[in-house]
Amino acid sequence: MKKIILAAFLLTALPALAERLQIVTTYPYIASITEQIGQERVRVHALAGGQWDPHTILPKPSFIAKLRRADLLIINGAQLEIGWLPPLMNQANNPRIAVGSKALLDLSRFVQLMDVPTSVSRAHGDIHPDGNPHYYLDPVNIPLLAKAIMDKLIELDATGAGYYRKNHAAFIQAWNEQLTVWDKKMAKLKGITVIEYHKNLDYFLARYEIKLMDTVEMLPGIPPTSKHIAALEEKIAGCKVCYILQDIYNPDEASRHLATKFNIPMVKMPHDVGSVPGAEGIFALFEEIIRRITHD
Repeated sequence: MKKIILAAFLLTALPALAERLQIVTTYPYIASITEQIGQERVRVHALAGGQWDPHTILPKPSFIAKLRRADLLIINGAQLEIGWLPPLMNQANNPRIAVGSKALLDLSRFVQLMDVPTSVSRAHGDIHPDGNPHYYLDPVNIPLLAKAIMDKLIELDATGAGYYRKNHAAFIQAWNEQLTVWDKKMAKLKGITVIEYHKNLDYFLARYEIKLMDTVEMLPGIPPTSKHIAALEEKIAGCKVCYILQDIYNPDEASRHLATKFNIPMVKMPHDVGSVPGAEGIFALFEEIIRRITHD
């Protein structure tokens, strides 16, 4: 009898599982937020790995298969995916997530972007025409992204509206509680000066009023030259720099050189969920970022 009951349960459960929204995200941080809002009504697949350079993703055949089955595609936007996603979407040929469709959600549309250039030229390096795309590293922007995701899930799956709203409310409450803790920890760093390798922490630095003196990169996406490093050394000599913030995916030789020469701590900073051990979800990502820069 127990076996019969179990078999009957599985038969009734399978259709429910099959009806879950198939959601593809370009990056793990988006997947983490989406999973907490969608929970049992969604299946979420992130294309990029958290430890990868988000600007340069090497496509895999499995990406095409996931995009082909997707009911919803959620992207970072601000042209962060421009170098790798469009060809995959063309090959997937899924009209549900085509450009202009309601099942393509561009999260960059819901935040205020920094560093929007007045002109675009290759002389400025690998510049993003829409502005700095790393907006999600400002913890205050995460609730904006979460609401956009909730609204889209409700639009595509109206029967789950109450479920999505409940999960979203719980997420926002937990996030705001944690944000209070993070703000308190970061307050002691207000006004310090740092250098970063690539401009991926600008939103985070601006949120906590940390001054950015310069970048180790000569220009976005352009490795530093000896001339640029020499100019940086002159700047550092006349300014108290507290940290050199190095991402995990770019070479760190130049940062280590500067750190050693001027006795400045070099801190490897995670940029996405899964980028380093201990950053296994969106909450843990910010916890790890703040732990590394505050040593708290």
